[in-house]
Amino acid sequence: MGGEVPEPRRLHRALSFGCGVPDEALHLVMGYVDGPRDREAASLVCRRWHRIDALTRKHVTVAFCYAAEPSRLRARFPRLESLALKGKPRAAMYGLIPDDWGAYAAPWVAELAVPLDCLKALHLRRMTVTDADLAALVRARGHMLLELKLDKCSGFSTDALRLVARSCRSLRTLFLEECFITDKGDEWLHELAANNSVLVTLNFYMTELKVAPADLELLAKNCKSLLSLKMSECDLSDLIGFFQRANALEDFAGGSFYEVGELTKYEKVNFPPRVCLLGLTYMGKNEIPVIFPFSARLKKLDLQYTFLTAEDHCQVISKCPNLFVLEVRNVIGDRGLVVVGDTCKKLRRLRIERGDDDPGLQEEQGGVSQLGLTAVAVGCRDLEYIAAYVSDITNGALESIGTFCKNLYDFRLVLLDRQKEVTDLPLDNGVRALLRSCTKLRRFALYLRPGGLSDMGLEYIGQYSGNIQYMLLGNVGESDHGLVRFAMGCTNLRKLELRSSCFSERALSLAVLQMPSLRYIWVQGYRASPTGVDLLLMARPFWNIEFTPPDIVRHVTADGELCVDRQPQVLAYYSLAGKRPDCPGWVIPLHPDA
Repeated sequence: MGGEVPEPRRLHRALSFGCGVPDEALHLVMGYVDGPRDREAASLVCRRWHRIDALTRKHVTVAFCYAAEPSRLRARFPRLESLALKGKPRAAMYGLIPDDWGAYAAPWVAELAVPLDCLKALHLRRMTVTDADLAALVRARGHMLLELKLDKCSGFSTDALRLVARSCRSLRTLFLEECFITDKGDEWLHELAANNSVLVTLNFYMTELKVAPADLELLAKNCKSLLSLKMSECDLSDLIGFFQRANALEDFAGGSFYEVGELTKYEKVNFPPRVCLLGLTYMGKNEIPVIFPFSARLKKLDLQYTFLTAEDHCQVISKCPNLFVLEVRNVIGDRGLVVVGDTCKKLRRLRIERGDDDPGLQEEQGGVSQLGLTAVAVGCRDLEYIAAYVSDITNGALESIGTFCKNLYDFRLVLLDRQKEVTDLPLDNGVRALLRSCTKLRRFALYLRPGGLSDMGLEYIGQYSGNIQYMLLGNVGESDHGLVRFAMGCTNLRKLELRSSCFSERALSLAVLQMPSLRYIWVQGYRASPTGVDLLLMARPFWNIEFTPPDIVRHVTADGELCVDRQPQVLAYYSLAGKRPDCPGWVIPLHPDA
């Protein structure tokens, strides 16, 4: 024994990669792997794992509709139950992408609706969807469809919704938030209420669809499982009957207080006993008491579309100690955020949207600054998401957020240009401190004003953002050198958006080549050439480049005015589908062989 040398351990490839495991066991194991990147890694182990991943994958998200072919997706995942498909760039939400840009749902619906026998849920985001598309979907999948989400989509009418309501009787979720829908009558809601008894979620929030309160009452009567209703404008006093019948309702948003100041009109409005997620529109100071009877049980409160002042916000929020989600406009001011920090110790998500730009109102109400954000960071240490429009910010405030909010996975900050002077620029050290401390960050957005971040600050972002997968940057950096140094650190970044930058075309291309995981980049505003020729430096296999020159007339408005884009745009992305066939005339596809 003493002189024997043990033979080195040799792990057989089959054991080390699990290839000796029976298919049945692998099917079961794969069932517990939900993360898309984990799934992707598992599918690369060997051909067998790739095949089992394909057969067991139930949900797929296509992050950009031109990145893949519908037929290829169908062949790869024949047992798909749920598909999410994203279309136009996020900039479309801010009017920076015109309606006729593309992202048409028709090719996907035509290819996937019939062959995918297991498909039960479809989620389309920022896409053009026609009545014909929805009719084809209903014909093929209407009997099995459980979820239909049309998120910020356009191109269809209530005729298509009526067909969906009449035919999809197993539908549990119908989501239409912020869609542009041609209203041809409210019969769709009556059809939905009459034909569906299993609906759980109905959302047509921030649309212009008209509704009849009687149809909502019928919906509540027939759908005992209705948990969430987010609706368009409708006087709350007309919803008393609905609230009396919707005993299971937990989430309500929409409605409206049409006669602000007439509290007596709304005294009989009693929300269902389980409501704990609430968003009210056009609510003024006199209507606040409507919330008080159940404010202590609220977990989510959306006050973005109210007429409340900073003091009103203080009064409401002080009575809501159990909030997990708070959405407001920056009229809340630093005073309101101090109350949030003192009261809402369980807060996970805070969204502060841009409010009224009137200087007089801002001076009266106050905006959000480093004082308010610091108070929130110190008081709400479980925050996971912060999105805020601020009038002022300091390095110290960003450092405080990094110090106290260790669970942040999504941070977005926009510095408005209302004030002539900002207290503490550039924000290099604050950004570095935040990124070094918040190691769980996966999404990061920083839209500043000129001088807000130097080249060194931009390099810090690259150096300390190793886990971030999505990033939006605006008015950052000073030169091409800063951008290239930033890119060298972004090893895991998959999606990048840049706005109002000082960078050259060549620097953009060199930066893209430095980011190995990048799958998508959108840029608006940079030093462009007339033809975008230097963008070809980033060319590679399966990489599409689309260039929109500055001062391009994109289309004529209904008033006969020309819609002109003064800033150049670039969209580049990986695609297994090749060149897209539906580029509008003002978009120039760039390819090395062109």
